[in-house]
Amino acid sequence: MNDAPTRQIIEPFRIKVTEPLPFTTRGQREQFLRDAHHNGFLLRGSQVTMDLLTDSGTGAMSAAQWAAMMTGDETYAGSESFFELERVVGELTGMPFVIPTHQGRASEHILFAAAGVTGRTVLANNHFDTTRANVEYLRGRAVDLVIAEGRDPQSTHPFKGNIDLAALERNLKELGDEVLMVLMTVTNNAGGGQPVSLANLRAAASLARACGRPIFLDAARFAENAWLIKEREPGQQNRSALEIAREMFSLVDGFTMSCKKDGLVNIGGLLCLRDPKLAEQARSLLILTEGFPTYGGLAGRDLAALAVGLTEVMDEDYLRYRIASVRYLYNALDKMGMPLMRPAGGHAVYIDARALYPHILPHQLPGVTLANELYLEAGVRAVEIGTLMFGRPDPGGGPDVCAPLELVRLAFPRRTYTQSHVDWLSDILASVFERRALARGYRITRQGEVLRAFTAHLEPLPHSA
Repeated sequence: MNDAPTRQIIEPFRIKVTEPLPFTTRGQREQFLRDAHHNGFLLRGSQVTMDLLTDSGTGAMSAAQWAAMMTGDETYAGSESFFELERVVGELTGMPFVIPTHQGRASEHILFAAAGVTGRTVLANNHFDTTRANVEYLRGRAVDLVIAEGRDPQSTHPFKGNIDLAALERNLKELGDEVLMVLMTVTNNAGGGQPVSLANLRAAASLARACGRPIFLDAARFAENAWLIKEREPGQQNRSALEIAREMFSLVDGFTMSCKKDGLVNIGGLLCLRDPKLAEQARSLLILTEGFPTYGGLAGRDLAALAVGLTEVMDEDYLRYRIASVRYLYNALDKMGMPLMRPAGGHAVYIDARALYPHILPHQLPGVTLANELYLEAGVRAVEIGTLMFGRPDPGGGPDVCAPLELVRLAFPRRTYTQSHVDWLSDILASVFERRALARGYRITRQGEVLRAFTAHLEPLPHSA
């Protein structure tokens, strides 16, 4: 770390390759959004100027990662790139069985299928959308037990991703063998990118094991969670982020990971386990659905890039910059009065769309409203984390059963945008904020049976609705 005195945290990298941004007119964006049925997921990349839809696979890889790709071993069985990845993952996590997949949702599906989720329950702080969908597709039940502060956007609790330990203990005892596992999402993506404390993870692991249940991590953003523990949890400030991450992994029986986040790659996932029997079952499903166990749906060059990324993500200069860049936007929006999920989290800033648009009812999708207003204003793409994503159609044909929170996530791709981009974004958000009273809601005109947010068709409501 550079010890020169400064008030600013700069990007800890130099830019070697650039990509031009698409710029469009307001009229073009209005047409693009109509053609996309008012769903940002259905826009084309060439129609988006600043893309904050997700931080999944959208970051920039390093020179070392690109160099590793050139030496990737494309051997079908026994790729040397796999054995290097296995070594790196083993040193980081202590997991003896490393199973690569093409991305996180494949890891989830294989884990829940191999473990036998049908007819059983997964207890979590919060399941994210693909996690819940995989549990339910396999006819299991996903139960969220995040602490009460995690459902309150205005709470400043430092670890709003924590699981409610009393509720966890009660469910473990009452449901007994119906519980398949405990799952801790770090950081808690559905609840504002909020971290889980080490103390909470230790206690949850103790409760699970006392009842004979395994505990797993959804570790997509494990490094960011480790850094926020270092910043916020008493007694952790003098430990390295790597030490904290290793302790997190030491507490669990395995993890799934979308490596498109803290793996710093554009594609890839992991399923890592301690139980040899479960690993054998998982590998059988891997061969059926993903590929041979030493490539798991990935090219050798992707395995090589991931091995480097899992090392680079623990660099503390990078983590300090990563969290500071999110906090920089958060502070700018907070200063203008934008209602936010507090405090600033890891990978994204979350705006409380329900508070921003009190005149738009939750079933009228205020999060979709904000996401579309941002796009129309300047070509910024964000994502709704609310009733479109997590709500349920009413069986009786009434309004949707609404999600507990109506948020819009501005997810930062890793090592992609600079401070000037964020300053420009702040100006765009200020314009949208000033016109908030004029915004109107949306209704769903078409939706799929699973993960409807990705493909739903929408239309704006009349101003009088």
